[in-house]
Amino acid sequence: MEERHSLELKPIGIIHSPYKNAGAAPYQGYKTEEISQIEVFKEFEEGLKDIEGFSHIIVIYWFHKSQGYHLLVKTPWDDNLHGLFTTRSPHRPCPLGLTVVELVAREKNILKVKGLDAIDDTPLLDIKPYIPSIDERAFVKLGWLEGKLGKGRS
Repeated sequence: MEERHSLELKPIGIIHSPYKNAGAAPYQGYKTEEISQIEVFKEFEEGLKDIEGFSHIIVIYWFHKSQGYHLLVKTPWDDNLHGLFTTRSPHRPCPLGLTVVELVAREKNILKVKGLDAIDDTPLLDIKPYIPSIDERAFVKLGWLEGKLGKGRS
C-alpha cells in the first residue's frame, strides 16, 4: 500500500472581512464590492515587495470553520448530486479556498482587496499574482455546470 504523506501548513496571515459567518459570505466573492483586508504577518511583509503593480492576486486560505464533507454534493445550480471535486463546496477533506481578488491598495503588511468570499479571521496560506497569460485558458469545458451558472445563487 502506498504511504500517505502528512503535511503541515503554516498560515502567513489572517483575513479580516465583513462576513462574520459562512451565512453572511457571498457565494462567489467576485460579484461583491465589499472590501476585505488581508493581514500578512510582519515576518512575511518583505515578500509583498512589488505586489502593488498587480491588479489582481490569487488568495489561498483555509476554510477553518468547515466541518466534515460528503463526496456527493447538491449545489445551488442543480438539484442533482455531483462529485465533491466538481464543486466549489468549502466542506472538503482538505478545506482549501482559492479566490482571485482585485488588489485595491497596500498599506505596509495590509492588503485591501475586493471580491473575497472568506469569513473573518480566516487563516491565509499563500498569495500569488494573477497573470492572465498564464492563468487564463482559451478553450474551457464547464462539465455539468454548462448553462447553469446564470441560475440559482451565484
